[in-house]
Parts: sequence; structure tokens; C-alpha cells
Amino acid sequence: MSEDIRKGLAGVVVDETAISKVNPDTNSLLYRGYPVQELAATQPFEAVAYLLWHGALPAWDELAELRAEERRHRALAPEVRAAIDLHPTSAHPMDEVRSALSLIGAMDEAGSGSVLDASGSPEENLARSVRLFAALPAIVAYGQRRRRGQDLVEPRDDLDYAANFLWMTFGEEQDPVVVDAFNQSMILYAEHSFNASTFTARVIASTLSDLYSAVVGAVGALKGPLHGGANEAVLHIFDEIGSADAVTDWLDRALAEKRKIMGFGHRVYKNGDSRVPTMKAALEALVAHYDRRDVLDLYEALEREFVERKGIHPNLDYPSGPVYNLIGFDTLTFTPLFVAARVTGWTAHIMEQQASNALIRPLSAYVGPDERHVP
Repeated sequence: MSEDIRKGLAGVVVDETAISKVNPDTNSLLYRGYPVQELAATQPFEAVAYLLWHGALPAWDELAELRAEERRHRALAPEVRAAIDLHPTSAHPMDEVRSALSLIGAMDEAGSGSVLDASGSPEENLARSVRLFAALPAIVAYGQRRRRGQDLVEPRDDLDYAANFLWMTFGEEQDPVVVDAFNQSMILYAEHSFNASTFTARVIASTLSDLYSAVVGAVGALKGPLHGGANEAVLHIFDEIGSADAVTDWLDRALAEKRKIMGFGHRVYKNGDSRVPTMKAALEALVAHYDRRDVLDLYEALEREFVERKGIHPNLDYPSGPVYNLIGFDTLTFTPLFVAARVTGWTAHIMEQQASNALIRPLSAYVGPDERHVP
């Protein structure tokens, strides 16, 4: 293999972005220059969505306008509900999300013109971004309720994004500590530069395809266990271990079998994921709220032993898994929650890509047979 090849595009800079970066001096993830931990501590998710799309935090009237528009599009369209219902309840909910978003795109763009006009204007794509942001909580919430044999819960206009999301999922208002933890998780998952799903979205956008197609492609990338599926895997690990006193024996076996321990390590962060302390603090608040010290004991025991043995620190998926579990989300719902958060970052990148576009078309090194001919 040629030494010029960078498998997985590791270390390759393919474009510029003004949306986010990791500051190596402070090991902080910055959204448009703001450390994400500051945003999570002070902002509602709607304000962070506005920041990602517009480049600045909203003034009061701008936030009010976004909230009003988001609330107009919260309800699950009957056609989208019917499409979700066509999926077997044994299917992964990411399949439901992918189909629902594709149908939303098809309905929105029906009769809008030829494929040559697919990419849309900046104004059209911003409006589409807000509609997807608003629609995803209903899609994700209904998916979980359907698998539990529960009825659809209609949205409420008197609740903000995070509180309404939890209302539609569980059919009751949640304690402020729960809403705050969930809001923080959405902010922490909203954006992370040219990760696999975002790059997928930008590749599709670079062909001048439509925003919906780019988002659906990103959903497909996020479904993979090496990307969005990692938070599900963390809960499976916790379930497998059972309790803190079983960590040592479990880890001995797992390492002997050369298993990949999900929730640890990150290609970008070398000194630990900067989002983890904020999410762990939210976990600690929920542990106190639900009186579940056993969860934190297991969390800390596995973290301590794995870091001591391998020198690899947790990533955001490690604390977010138990956070979502304590709130009451099914494990299969974790990755759809990631979609609901990351759609803000994806759409910001799609619009940035199309504002200064170049078709993304890398080269490859051929290693197959030399030219040969049919006998």
C-alpha cells in the first residue's frame, strides 16, 4: 500500500468550516467559537440550533421567532405516522427515522421541479432545517411508544423543545433536573465537525442533491456502531456487567477476547473528550434524583479500571447511555436521539457546503489485476 494513502482519511484536511472545531490548547469543542460546555450550562437547545445555523446566538426576539416556527411543525403528520407504522416493531428505530425523513422530504418537494433544482436556495434550506428539527422529536417519541404498545402523545405548545420532547415520549411532564440533563445532552451531541455522518451529508450535498437526501444519508452513517450506535453499546455493556463489583472479572475476559470496549477513545481527542465532564455531571444529578447510586458506581468502576489498564478515556457516549437509560428511554432509542440532536449540525454543514461548493470526489489506488481480456 502506498504511504500516501490515509485509510479512513485520517489526518486529511478536506475543506474549511466555520461551524465547529476542537481547540487543542484547551481541549474544548467550540461551536462557532463558544465552548460547548458553556452553551450546555446556559442555553436552551433552540438557541444552540440558531447559533449553528446563523453563526451567532439569538437575541430574545430571534429566539422567540425560532421557537414559534418550531412549535408550528411539531405534530407528527398522518402520512409520516402511517409510514412508521409500516415498519415491523422488531426493526431498528433508525430504520423508522430514515424512512420518516425521506417521506417528509418527498412531501415537501413534491412538484417543486426537476432534479436540476434539487439543492434549494439558502432560505429554503434554512426553513427545511427548522422543519426537520421540529419534526424529529415526534418521530423518535412515537417510535418508542409504538414499540411499547402505547398511543401517540400530541405535542404541547407551552413547553420548550426539551420538555416537549420528553412529554411526547412519556406522556407526563418531567422534573426540571431531568429536562435540564436532556437539554444538555442534545447540545453536546449537536455538532462535531467532519465526523462520519456529517462528512456523508457534505458529500451528498456537494452533488447539489437536496437537503433531505443529505440528512437521510447521514442517518445511514450514524446507524453504524462505530459512530452513533456506540451509546447503545455502552448500555449493553452495563447490562452485561451488572454491578460495580463484577467489573474486574468482566474486563479481564473482555480484554482477553480482544473485544472493543465501546464508549472509550476518540479519533479527535487525545486527552479525553471535552464533553464528558458536562455529561457526567448531568448523570450525577440524575443518579441523585432517581436514587440510583448503583449506576454511578458501575460507571466509575469501569472507567477507572479501563483508563488504568489501557490509558484510553471515555467519550460522550459513555455517560450519555446511562443518562438516557435513567430518564426512561429504551436502549434502541439512543441513536435516534443522537439524530434529533445532530440534525442541527448536519443541516448547518449542508448549507455551508452548498454556499461554497466543490464536488467531493477523492481518488483511489487500484490494487486489482492488471488489464486482461476475455478469452
